[in-house]
Amino acid sequence: MSPTPTPEHEKVPPLAELPWYRRLNLLNTTLLIFVLAVIFSGSQIEGNERDLDILKNLGRFLSDFFPPDLSVLKSTGSALIETVEIAILATFFAIIISLIIALGAAQTIGPTWLVFSMRMLLNIIRTIPSLIWAVIAVAAMGANAMAGVAALTLYSTGYLGKFFSEAFESVDMKVARSLRGIGADPLQSFQYGIWPHAKPLIWSHCIWMLEYNIRSASIIGYVGAGGLGLQLHAYQEFHQWDRFATVLCCILIVVTVLDFLSERIRRRIARRDGSNDALSD
Repeated sequence: MSPTPTPEHEKVPPLAELPWYRRLNLLNTTLLIFVLAVIFSGSQIEGNERDLDILKNLGRFLSDFFPPDLSVLKSTGSALIETVEIAILATFFAIIISLIIALGAAQTIGPTWLVFSMRMLLNIIRTIPSLIWAVIAVAAMGANAMAGVAALTLYSTGYLGKFFSEAFESVDMKVARSLRGIGADPLQSFQYGIWPHAKPLIWSHCIWMLEYNIRSASIIGYVGAGGLGLQLHAYQEFHQWDRFATVLCCILIVVTVLDFLSERIRRRIARRDGSNDALSD
């Protein structure tokens, strides 16, 4: 039995292919520009013209790191505690300052003139690397751990302010506007209409910043801002790479533990928010 032929008027016409220039939306154009930039950059970057055995040189250098010299473990532990303290305080102060700035930098919350001003401020802060902030802080406050706290607070504010403002902008403002419509004040509309939805992203960014600051606090000591950096600088100057490796191992342990804990915290926040959404539905 032969199949019944499809009537001409019921046949689906083939989809016409768009010309190449119609496919250049913002995402594709950005990707194309990035690829062209990679190709151009690769053709411009020059290496060493001497004929070097890179793998052999690298292997000889890394061999000086092993085995780590554990005789400096006690002094490294004390410096590590100070490094963690610097990171914790800097992250805490940066969270408070960034929340205030982010409210003004979010387009869905602040007026246009305030959004522009706050975003320019955040751009200026992010322009200066953490090590330069540390140099400025040491020049103003002297070579001590508080200079490290001040430097990382400023540096972290530049990033957290941007992340927090984007988290606030990602929230659907209908709930906040509805609360305002029934008589809620701005603080209440933020507390019940914006914060519950932005909170998971805010916490995630805070935890990431703490991880980052522990690593950064280990570096800014190079210029006298406290923490492990002073030890790293001294071991580098005297080519004591086995002791340098001990410091790196301690940092690795702390960062790994913090990463494990932060992952569990993120999962618990996500699970609790999912449960709250289910109950509200």
